[in-house]
Amino acid sequence: MGLSASAQAAGLQAGDPSPLAKADQLYRTGKLAAAAQEYNALLQAEPKSALAYVGLVHVYLKQKKPAEAYAAAAKAVELAPSLAAARVALGEAYFRQGKIDEANAEFTALAKANTKEPRAYLGLSRVYGALSYFKHAKLAIDRAHALDPADPDIRKAWIRTLNLKERIKDLQAYLGSETNDDQEERKNLEHMRVMLTDQADQPTHGCRLATKISAMETNLEPLLTDPTHIRGYGLRVKVNGVSSKLMLDTGAGGITVDRRIADKAGIKRVVRQDSEGVGDKGPAAGYIGYADSIKIGDIEFQNCYVDVIEQSSVVGEDGLIGGDVFSHFLLDIDFPNQKFRLHELPPRPDPPAPARSPESNSSGTPEFYDPYIAPEMKSFSQVLRLGSHLLIPTKLNDLPPKLFMLDTGAFANTISPEAAREVTKVSSEEGAQIRGISGAVKNVFTANEFTIRFANLRQKNQDTFAFDTSSISNSLGTEVSGFLGFNMLRMLRIRIDYRDGLIDFEYDSKRFH
Repeated sequence: MGLSASAQAAGLQAGDPSPLAKADQLYRTGKLAAAAQEYNALLQAEPKSALAYVGLVHVYLKQKKPAEAYAAAAKAVELAPSLAAARVALGEAYFRQGKIDEANAEFTALAKANTKEPRAYLGLSRVYGALSYFKHAKLAIDRAHALDPADPDIRKAWIRTLNLKERIKDLQAYLGSETNDDQEERKNLEHMRVMLTDQADQPTHGCRLATKISAMETNLEPLLTDPTHIRGYGLRVKVNGVSSKLMLDTGAGGITVDRRIADKAGIKRVVRQDSEGVGDKGPAAGYIGYADSIKIGDIEFQNCYVDVIEQSSVVGEDGLIGGDVFSHFLLDIDFPNQKFRLHELPPRPDPPAPARSPESNSSGTPEFYDPYIAPEMKSFSQVLRLGSHLLIPTKLNDLPPKLFMLDTGAFANTISPEAAREVTKVSSEEGAQIRGISGAVKNVFTANEFTIRFANLRQKNQDTFAFDTSSISNSLGTEVSGFLGFNMLRMLRIRIDYRDGLIDFEYDSKRFH
């Protein structure tokens, strides 16, 4: 059956010449095609090598081939059902498929058995992070790093939990070593290094609240496609005193403005960054800068990073503002009454200090908290959070739930063709257009009829647009099967607690029927 993955890691460090160790080393240094060739050669010699299949799982996930990864994981478990490394690989394949509960079950069972498999704790940290259990996630990644500090995937995740000074130092060392990151990920890490260095050199940068308020209310501003049709709602935002109307977009993160607004507001450039979203034209050219002042209603943020897109408009608007900008508050998006409200989050019983997720801590020293569900929020549902994105477990007809992104910036519900084919007929839709930051989607399909169920709501969908969501799924590391869009969400009052990963949907059946 071979050595465990942890033993293989020790063998790599000791210069183990075995074929499996050689293949593992090729994987860790980014030579993925050569690694796959070695694993397959090993399987030719040893067809029952479960660890060779485990290695292929990791290669396929890096190559963005989730179906092949799951098939290899299933084969590893078939050959060695009790092998911890095989169960870990299955959990990793589950996570990429969007089967978070199944992944959690695999990783948790291994952790309870005190497994020595490092990637079991890496997988567990990913699950905990998505569920907003940041304290648990930190403990898990520390355990993974203690067991195998040389695993590039573990090392990269662990670096993100360090304080600012340590993050810069360790990230520079990581980037100076041979890793298995593809070109896009490498570019993202280099960008992260520049941004961290800017924060260290300019301690005032960090988007701090300049006003102390317990509540705020302002109007949701309709954004029109023509005089009688609304395509979304926005907020009036002053960027360095320059007025703009930014679409409220829960499918985006932070603040994005077009070049016209940025130039008028005197946004100070920090680093070039291209923005990517829905569409097939590739990333939109742009940069990250910072604004001295961002004002929305009665609230003001100071010294905030802002994404700037070099095109004349951002999907037809001045820009976008993500819900995560207000993650220090309980968001109340009341679409039916066209109101946007902020409320204080319930204070944590222990510790009494303000709670922040790691990425929002401006001091440079991360604070890690698990979610707190206050008595007044017992009716809220759990939402998965990956970065700025909120993923809602959603049932299609009566099938097990898939993950749909909450996206107030998308006009209508959409679905991936693969998910749609599980429940209904899918046909090509000539001439249909779906546009995002990355331009138009080339291949658009129509899903005939299906019912979605999420939280306590259900809606029948007919002739729903479907398009390939793999670029978003690859970016987040888990399967996004569709988007819950504005045309449905406009009937709801939505309350979001980004801090604790909670969401509540309120529907007035007397008003909409």
